[in-house]
Amino acid sequence: MKKKYIATRSFLKSGFTLLSLGILFLLGGCFNLDEEVYDEVTESSFSATENDIVALTASGYTPLRYIMGWQGLFDVQEEPGDIIVTPTRPNGWDDGGTYKRMHFHTWDNQQWQPRNTWLTSYEAINNINRVISQVDAGSLPLDEDQMVAITAELRALRALWYAILCDTHGNIPLVISYSDEVPTQKNRAEVYDFIVNELIDVLPNLPANVDKSTYGRLTQWTAWQLLARMYLNAEVYKGAAEWTKCIEACDKIIASGNFILEPDYRAPFKVNNETSKEIVFAVPYDEIYGTGWNAHMKQLLPDHRYVFNMSAQPWGGSSANPQFINSYDPDDKRFDATWLHGDQINATDGSVVMTLVNKMPSIYNCAFEDGYRVRKYEIAVGCKSNMSNDLPYFRYADVLMMKAECLLRTGKSDEAAEIVSEVRERNFDDPSKAEVTGAELEGNTTIQYGTLAEDGSIDDPGNQASVQYGRFLDELGWEFAAEFRRRTDMIRFGVYQTKSWYNHTPKGNHTILFPIGLEELNTNPNLKQNPGYN
Repeated sequence: MKKKYIATRSFLKSGFTLLSLGILFLLGGCFNLDEEVYDEVTESSFSATENDIVALTASGYTPLRYIMGWQGLFDVQEEPGDIIVTPTRPNGWDDGGTYKRMHFHTWDNQQWQPRNTWLTSYEAINNINRVISQVDAGSLPLDEDQMVAITAELRALRALWYAILCDTHGNIPLVISYSDEVPTQKNRAEVYDFIVNELIDVLPNLPANVDKSTYGRLTQWTAWQLLARMYLNAEVYKGAAEWTKCIEACDKIIASGNFILEPDYRAPFKVNNETSKEIVFAVPYDEIYGTGWNAHMKQLLPDHRYVFNMSAQPWGGSSANPQFINSYDPDDKRFDATWLHGDQINATDGSVVMTLVNKMPSIYNCAFEDGYRVRKYEIAVGCKSNMSNDLPYFRYADVLMMKAECLLRTGKSDEAAEIVSEVRERNFDDPSKAEVTGAELEGNTTIQYGTLAEDGSIDDPGNQASVQYGRFLDELGWEFAAEFRRRTDMIRFGVYQTKSWYNHTPKGNHTILFPIGLEELNTNPNLKQNPGYN
């Protein structure tokens, strides 16, 4: 008779139960000294509850906390783009040139940031495959409905992890079983098809309710939004556009009535954001029980501890490219909501701690105060080296903007403009300033591309060809700055591989994908390096 030993652990701050090996269950009860106490539970004496089903999925969810961790997905998506830069500072930040390689697009097969994404993704996928194999083998005490529900959720979660890898590395192994078999590599189009087919297949068996029981878990609406993201980038991923399918997926979410644009743009990014009706899918964090969010330590200056009465001292590395900052409308409230700028005030005595300026002379040499800093995610008073904000992985504004982009690309620019104006409306006191036209969205970007001289002027303009739908790309930047997606958006608009910004000049189309790590190539003979890399 098989025996199940009991182990417990808190699953983030949402109250879920994380079982340390992914196959163990939490049993609750009260003390009764007259009861006979057992140190183990047999399958025949145990019936799984909803909390236990949630616990089984935890090992596939918790690795998502790497996103806002050290050189996690945030850096992978933002450091190579035109918004976030990490220059050398008086206290260092050269770090062997790792941030410069991300900015210049001169990474190699040992660059840690993309390797971290690869390793974390496959760790989660392996965890998911293990639990699915246990469910399929009937080794867990689940009834038929529970088996269907947990398998659907795990397959959708696995698809999400593969969507990350499809975007970053493209040509990857599709590991869908828990075995010792050496995986073979699939091309990017095949990976795309796998993700889409998996989501379509499991979607009817995912929960449709949006409440505490599904918070931080994949629902039908998460799956529809992930499908929409895949369709939005289909032309990049598989070479064929899927604009209509993206609109249809977005319409499913819109028609559900479960989500809204919050009146306050900052609501989804606050410390206590669990009740935000704009969040479609969140990654829960907690400074004690669900650690991993330390991106703020890299984004804030050491003396910001006085501004926010922090109990930790930040390190002060990354800041905003002045070219992007200069593109904001002065009346756009998203600017103040996203960036720390100007005088930084001591929370205790009201004195000026420092003054942040919109200049960054060179990636090789910037002062502490050079460059505006990310403030989009609320910094709590007394903030520690780990934050407790839940991360909005998907939010409703993205659903609307995806639909708008697809309408724009299919010749319905006026309809697109209505949606974009709706998204902008909460950010302008003057309603007329929120309105945009289809012609404007079809026009060129307002960002002044080109490399910068030390005085902030354009040193080399580089490729100055007009960007098709460039103004819409600007809208994505203003709405979603610092939301770990800029690289993907820039690639879709053809800017990432053609334009110059700050100290960056284009290095070629091969940089659309990251290289597969040297160690992974050496340990798996079935892997072939992505084109353009040695």
